Amino acid sequence: MRGPFSHLGRLLLASIACVLGAAMLTYAVDPLQLFRLSRLAFYSDDTRMQNAGLIRSQSFDTAFMGTSLAIHFRQSDIDRALGVHSLKLAMTGSNSRQQAFVLEQAIYRGAKRVIWEMDDFIFVDAADIEVDPYLSVDLYRRTAKGIASYLFSAAMAKESLFALLRSIPPLQGPLSRAAPYLPVKFALEDVDDIYALPRDFDVARDYNAKKTLASFAYITAPSRSRFLGEGYGYEAMVRHFEQDAVGLIARHPDVSFDIYFPPYSILQFVAMRDASPATLKIVTDLTAVIAQRLTKLPNVRLHDFRAIKEVTHDLDNYSDVIHHSPVVDAMVLKWLGSGEYRVDPNKPLASLDELKAQIEAYRVPQLP
Repeated sequence: MRGPFSHLGRLLLASIACVLGAAMLTYAVDPLQLFRLSRLAFYSDDTRMQNAGLIRSQSFDTAFMGTSLAIHFRQSDIDRALGVHSLKLAMTGSNSRQQAFVLEQAIYRGAKRVIWEMDDFIFVDAADIEVDPYLSVDLYRRTAKGIASYLFSAAMAKESLFALLRSIPPLQGPLSRAAPYLPVKFALEDVDDIYALPRDFDVARDYNAKKTLASFAYITAPSRSRFLGEGYGYEAMVRHFEQDAVGLIARHPDVSFDIYFPPYSILQFVAMRDASPATLKIVTDLTAVIAQRLTKLPNVRLHDFRAIKEVTHDLDNYSDVIHHSPVVDAMVLKWLGSGEYRVDPNKPLASLDELKAQIEAYRVPQLP
């Protein structure tokens, strides 16, 4: 009877050795750079995970936050336009709970300025950050649970092994070129490329009036228009704004916040006007509260880019009714630097009133 138990023991010891070996490999390579800046560093577009490592490994004085409307900015462009040393932490589809949590971690690590793209949808009701299934607070906090989940992850062991192989000179070129097509997350060589569009990207092909109008027709179709108001609830959204945005700002009076309303195309609001007027009222009422509240805070500068007619009415600037092109990205940075569209604390609703007038007057052009 000793034979089978002996084999079982050896198998158990071998399994433990493999698990520990994989954990040691992940610790040594540290693909997320959670413990140190790594010479084998590559980066991932999985921003909810990648941000945990960036906050720990990068040097910065400014944190740049937002949703998909801010995801394509390059840190180098932000730095050049605003004279800062930035860390882009934008996360597609993120809500205010996630954004505030990640920003607080960045502030703890030294951010003295926050640039925050703030749109109404981030304040929809969602899971509390402590139980959020899409963002690991333990990884950011480097708790024992978070570190264990990182070190004993088979996926991270695979990434570590690939990074190690990619560091071998004869394999470096071929594996780096192949990385974007392989089942690995850490494929980007430069932190500046995280979720950035290629420099030779064909802007006119993906951002044009035809696409924008087609998107408008799609979201306002009777069978789909109900989704325009999905998740919108005025009281819950105001509550999350107070807890997540105002709460964070109040806890860090020594940090300056540049917050901006992004330049949606006019069709985003016209879609609500025509197909979901109750949603439009929630959006305008909510942003009125936000504008009046934020302009009273001494460490906040609020910028409103929603009523810049020459941009928001030019449908060639968009790929759908909200996502603007890299050309507009550059404009946003210029406006932030100049303060041209900063909201006057003495007239916090002036730009909103102008936007309302534009929404009421706008007539949708026909698809060619």
